[in-house]
Amino acid sequence: MFGLLSVSQAAVLALVLWAFWRLVRFYVLPSTLDNVPGPEPSSIIWGDITKLFGSHSRAFHMDLWRRFPPVVKIKTFLGQRMLYVYDPKAMHHIIVKDQYLYEETPTFLNFNRLVFGPSLLSSLGEEHRQQRKLLNPVFHINHMRHMSTTFYRITHRLRNTLRRKVSDGPKEIEMLDWITRTALELLAQGGLGTSFDTLDDDNPHPLVRDLKALVPSSRPFFILARFLPIERLARVGSAKLRRWVVDHIPSRRLHRVVAIVDHLENVNKGVLARKKAALAAGDEAVMEQVGEGKDIMSVLLKANMKASEHDKMSDEELLGHMSSLMFAAMETTSGALARILHLLAQHPEVQEKLRQEIIEARRGGDVDYDELVALPYLEAVCRESMRVHSPAGMMSRMTREDVVLPLSSPIKGNDGTMMNEIAVPKDTVVTIGILASNCNQDLWGPDALEWKPERWLKPLPETVTEAHIPGVYSNLMTFLGGGRACIGFKFSQMEMKIVLSVLLETFRFKLSDKEVTWNLGGLQAPAVGKDGRAEMPLVVELVSPQ
Repeated sequence: MFGLLSVSQAAVLALVLWAFWRLVRFYVLPSTLDNVPGPEPSSIIWGDITKLFGSHSRAFHMDLWRRFPPVVKIKTFLGQRMLYVYDPKAMHHIIVKDQYLYEETPTFLNFNRLVFGPSLLSSLGEEHRQQRKLLNPVFHINHMRHMSTTFYRITHRLRNTLRRKVSDGPKEIEMLDWITRTALELLAQGGLGTSFDTLDDDNPHPLVRDLKALVPSSRPFFILARFLPIERLARVGSAKLRRWVVDHIPSRRLHRVVAIVDHLENVNKGVLARKKAALAAGDEAVMEQVGEGKDIMSVLLKANMKASEHDKMSDEELLGHMSSLMFAAMETTSGALARILHLLAQHPEVQEKLRQEIIEARRGGDVDYDELVALPYLEAVCRESMRVHSPAGMMSRMTREDVVLPLSSPIKGNDGTMMNEIAVPKDTVVTIGILASNCNQDLWGPDALEWKPERWLKPLPETVTEAHIPGVYSNLMTFLGGGRACIGFKFSQMEMKIVLSVLLETFRFKLSDKEVTWNLGGLQAPAVGKDGRAEMPLVVELVSPQ
């Protein structure tokens, strides 16, 4: 007992000394970031990390936009300095020009490798470039055109089910659940060449429940991973030993995360085995599968078979891409679609104008891909929603070495001097303010915080076009840019437009009497009630009752 107590005391002492050293390092020792303006931390221990990344952090973000320049110093855990950036030139250097000096944070990389395995979300440098080289062709526009037929077929199922529910009059329907199920099935058929959900009853596939629970269940461990050497721990002993240790940690939440990861991996192993067996059996077997061999995974497997040994992906990497794609695509698309429907319910005049454009284009039938993406008001609604309500509000990077960050316009330092650039030390977390850039009033004008689709029907302000915002989509940072830009943003756009075109032709969406709030932490998500249930109820009625 004494020996165990001594070990415990040593561990506590080591923790106290480590915390004390961090406090001295970040509160006492000088830094090149000391002259960068920012708020006084609300806590010596936690700084403003909970205010910045918490679920209800929008007010804090807006306060930063109002009080400080587009590069802000924020104190985080035990005083560590972080930069919050939305200056256009600085963002260009972070994600394009000097992107290999500003890499994903170890926390992000390690967490995604542990949860999903090796994938685009957990790779760096040459490994990441090789993976994108193989993946880029599968998101080609020709594949989008082919998949549009599949997407329409799935969305028609959703429409038929909703029509049955409201056939005898308007009803309140929890639309987030249906949109999430649809997003997963769109990904299943278009991305993986399989099917999970018929969308004809109230029983979603268990993967929907698990994937929706992954972020809230794992959030404490994501925070903990910031302070543990996860990469080293993952190499200790055998995989069997590490799993035994995890299984014996007395944490119900941890075991829930492990169960979700196991379920996701087992499902994808089955899908991958069937895809490989069909490819080995020949073209006829491939054509009999869901997606007829044109889905993302089938195309990727064919490309992988032809790749050189140096470029070829292992089964572990393929499974990692499948898991990360399934999670990222479902969560972001379902959240974005739910937000658009909620906005249209809040702005019935916009909903009606969009409906008339869609009805005229559809003429009772589905619109082909090229005509659909060219519909001006539909495009305006989607762009404005992605601008003001980007699914992800921030994205963090970490400097791999000391680097100088140039600015578009000088900012006044704490000592009164004007700064045209900032010397950023190695291992500094730099958070890109996606929403901050999208809603920057200096660029978009005094109404930047307002949702106005009409702004996209006329030329954008010169302040926007001349800023050269480094995003891949419409002068926005929503899908980032550079070598780590969202690889599937066109896939996501097509999903949203097809679902909206089919549903708005048939249904009118109105607000229910339940207040919906939107959480900003991580990915934006709707919530209802004091317990913050992930829901978005809307009143749904037929446009033309039969």
